[in-house]
Amino acid sequence: MPQPFLPVQAAALLQGLARVARPRAARAWRSASAALATAVVTALTATPALAQDWPAAGKTLRLIVPTPGGSGTGDTIARAVAEELGKRLKTSIVIDNKPGANGNIGATAATQAPADGYHFLFSWAGTLAVNQAMYKQMGYDSQRDFVPIVLVADVPNILVVNNDLPAKDMAEFTRYALANPGKLSFGSTGIGSSMHLAGELYMREYGTQMVHVPFSNPGNATTNLISGELQLMFQLIPGIATQIKAGRVRAIAVMAPQRSPALPDVPTMVELGAPKLMSSTWFALLAPKGTPAPVIERMNAAANEVLADPAVRKRLADMGATPLGGTSRQLADHLAAEIDKWGRIVRDAKIEVK
Repeated sequence: MPQPFLPVQAAALLQGLARVARPRAARAWRSASAALATAVVTALTATPALAQDWPAAGKTLRLIVPTPGGSGTGDTIARAVAEELGKRLKTSIVIDNKPGANGNIGATAATQAPADGYHFLFSWAGTLAVNQAMYKQMGYDSQRDFVPIVLVADVPNILVVNNDLPAKDMAEFTRYALANPGKLSFGSTGIGSSMHLAGELYMREYGTQMVHVPFSNPGNATTNLISGELQLMFQLIPGIATQIKAGRVRAIAVMAPQRSPALPDVPTMVELGAPKLMSSTWFALLAPKGTPAPVIERMNAAANEVLADPAVRKRLADMGATPLGGTSRQLADHLAAEIDKWGRIVRDAKIEVK
């Protein structure tokens, strides 16, 4: 029959094990400490080297743009900025167009790209902010899966009306819209586009009822506006400035804090007493999560140099875009605010794309 294991015996056994284990633990601790110190020194010395040597000679940067190549404001701005960034970084930047699903295909592809400092995403408000509320399944999270680099540019929406509409300014337009619920139709480039959500924002603020008519092509929507099939649009300035200047449509107000250099005679919503009616498509540069911090800092610095260049600023202004810039933190804060703002609009209007 086994003898009971007494506390005194247990204590003796533990002391014996401690005498054996103590030297081993000490050796293990010294080994782990040495390894940790080596890792810290390596990291501290590698960071400046990475910042100095990036991008490596002859290595191309790849910029994913979630829109068809050769069309649209986003692709045009991306190519203009990439060209100037390449000059400053002394490397070539390849535009990799991946259109589809309101930008979701391209953004998802960017999350799957290596976080090696040679893959980036150029995207905009719809893909990065609006889609978060509009889609149940996307394949990416704008805040979780990307490292913000810099805000590049902003293209405001502008309220324009058909010339036959009896409204010459914002006050007249709103009175007419309130007196004719459901009789005004506004066009857009699709459900959830900035043109659509700008209309939803206006209806929410003023309690008006208008009919949204989505088009797959912005040119077709503009043609219908000019002909009178549509009574109004919340167009983007680059897509309508020529028609405004030619007198084919009437501009009411720019949905931005400042007037647009492309249309300096058109007042802003702020000037007209409607500061909440701010809507635009902003563009930003990001990188896959895990991209080294020195790369983010260097890319931010180079992008800010580009956006401060008078020739680049004029080039963007001529197409109706306002050059931005700033820190990666400012982009992160702006993204969070936009997700909150447009998320509320999407939910209130019950907009959903499965």
